[in-house]
Amino acid sequence: MAKVKLKAIIFGAPGSGKGTYASRLQAKLGVEVIATGDIFRELLKEDSELGRKVKVYVEKGLLVPDEIVVEVLKQRLSKIPKGKGFILDGYPRTLEQAKILEGITKIDVILLLDVLDWIIIERLSTRRICRNCGTVYNIRFLKPKVEGICDKCGGTLYQRSDDNPEVIKKRLQVYQEQTRPLLEYFKAKKAPFVASSTPTLDTPPELIVDKIIAELKKLKLA
Repeated sequence: MAKVKLKAIIFGAPGSGKGTYASRLQAKLGVEVIATGDIFRELLKEDSELGRKVKVYVEKGLLVPDEIVVEVLKQRLSKIPKGKGFILDGYPRTLEQAKILEGITKIDVILLLDVLDWIIIERLSTRRICRNCGTVYNIRFLKPKVEGICDKCGGTLYQRSDDNPEVIKKRLQVYQEQTRPLLEYFKAKKAPFVASSTPTLDTPPELIVDKIIAELKKLKLA
């Protein structure tokens, strides 16, 4: 598996499959996936100075301030082997974060997942997550081998309280409001976009991933 020095951000609404596609691209391209949500979960388990800083905000239900998020991001980026690329998932979320990111690293391409709202609502309504390791399943088309049990670690699976149609619609609306300015920002910066659409509920992830890689090759980024 060849290493690719690709520096990408993956954008997509909640339930668009960012984690699924990023992990498959990781396997095929040999890049790192930097998912801020996963990093925070790992930090919360550690007894480190940074972990304790994050814990203060998470336990109060507050957003972690940008300066701490940036500290976490810089620390994670510093651990990537020289010459190896990455895909950012979950950062930036705001224009301010995008501007801060620009001072940390150059971004080669934006990966944009375009999924119809009704598909997302159906996906999230049937999503299940491992309480222990965070692996995501779907009781319709990505079932665990044993119902309610994670294949990877044996943890129990649960459904998020906000994975219901009404809450999902609100989350999609918030995503559109927050993300549109970000996409315009990167377009103004002349960042290349690789957009992929998911036309049906049962479109195989591999099909989308192969299309993304084909477009990256055209840009000489894969």
